[in-house]
Amino acid sequence: MKCSSDKRHRKDPETAFRVFFISLGCDKNLVDSEQMIGLLLSRGYELTDDEDAADLIVINSCCFIGDAKEESINTIIEMGAKKTDGSLKALIVCGCLAQRYADEIKKTMPEVDAIIGTTSIDAIADAADELLKAEYNGKTDSRCHALSYIESIDRYVYLKGRRELTGSVCSASLKIADGCNKNCSYCVIPKVRGHYRSVPMEDLLSDAGALAARGIKEIQLIAQETTVYGTDIYGRKALPELLQRLCRTEGIEWIRLMYCYPEEITDELIDCIMSEPKICHYLDLPIQHCSDRILKLMGRKATKDGLVDIIHKLRERIPDIALRTTLISGFPGETEEEHEELKSFVRSMRFDRLGCFAYSREEGTEAAAMKGQIHHATKNRRQREIMELQQGIAFDTEAALKGRRLHVMAEGRMIDSTGNTLSGIEKTDGEVYVCRSYRDAPDIDGYVFVKSRDKNIMSGDMLDVSVTGSNGYDLIADII
Repeated sequence: MKCSSDKRHRKDPETAFRVFFISLGCDKNLVDSEQMIGLLLSRGYELTDDEDAADLIVINSCCFIGDAKEESINTIIEMGAKKTDGSLKALIVCGCLAQRYADEIKKTMPEVDAIIGTTSIDAIADAADELLKAEYNGKTDSRCHALSYIESIDRYVYLKGRRELTGSVCSASLKIADGCNKNCSYCVIPKVRGHYRSVPMEDLLSDAGALAARGIKEIQLIAQETTVYGTDIYGRKALPELLQRLCRTEGIEWIRLMYCYPEEITDELIDCIMSEPKICHYLDLPIQHCSDRILKLMGRKATKDGLVDIIHKLRERIPDIALRTTLISGFPGETEEEHEELKSFVRSMRFDRLGCFAYSREEGTEAAAMKGQIHHATKNRRQREIMELQQGIAFDTEAALKGRRLHVMAEGRMIDSTGNTLSGIEKTDGEVYVCRSYRDAPDIDGYVFVKSRDKNIMSGDMLDVSVTGSNGYDLIADII
């Protein structure tokens, strides 16, 4: 990085600076990105979707597992090259990688002009001003090192005025808490996000109202764990109360619950889901494994019997509920017998949606120092076996929905002028719309492809459809 001001790309100081934003990792990171964008826009910056036209690029990074860390580093290198190849004036790195590896980034990545940690996102506009506006006011940039904005990981920060960055035009996430107190042995989240900190209910209701006013029809409640919302600030599990109040938000049609630890699900929460029509009959239960021994090594509080009990209870109380889960294959010390036990569990529980990840050895975690680390080829083979098993279950589950009536949300229209088959639907004189049912979380699960002669259906419209068939993870339906 140069230590003196580079005049080559100076622009009219009255022209707004253009920002290109890259958000990596989870949807919780995406909410942080959207909050930072809102702050930048309020400070007079413009958002651009052309990285080559940007004065400033912001990368909100991830370091949850090795692949995410590698993606973040490669993205920084790729975007940093634009400082010499194009008009890019500054590069800011935010998020988990920035929080955890700030010193390493300073030492090894001179293309980075500012580093902003997970609890310092409210500094984004000040950092941008420092990097860009000072120069165009005639001041000299004498920095030889990246600016650093790293606060305590337990600091509370929640920015209002967010602006949606990517994803569905009718769906958005609502982050109800940050951090985590679970301290699972494989997870770095407490080290980069701090202890669990709930967002006050009034702020969430205000945020939901603003999203609805901009046309959002579905909100997903997210946190590292949603089920213990409120325990830190209200002294109780306040998720049911929050849900009831959110259901009164005019314009919101669906509320979806993600990241619900199974051992924390209460009868009160189940009753709330049953009684509120806006709450989707859909739960994401990240269980990770079923072996009691492996669960204990992972630092999880659940047991196999407890998992079976809560799954059966949910299906008994809410017969049409769709259950999603995530698993980890190849955790240190996992035997072939325990892998087979997990496969048997997947067969018997028949989750509607399931993702499985090969264990990633993360430095600084308890699991990284455990004996019995498993070869990557074995981890990947076990992960592949579980996903192949789940694929058959999921395909059968979707096929069994033929003849069922569903309420779906339109997301867009498929256009194919060639007359080719579209996801199992032959092109007709009508239109094919891409929709989702309550069973489908955005950008994660499948779609419902709906045939209709109505050409006036818009994104966000709610439709009643009849399922006529399936194609893998997706459904095919006719509008009623």
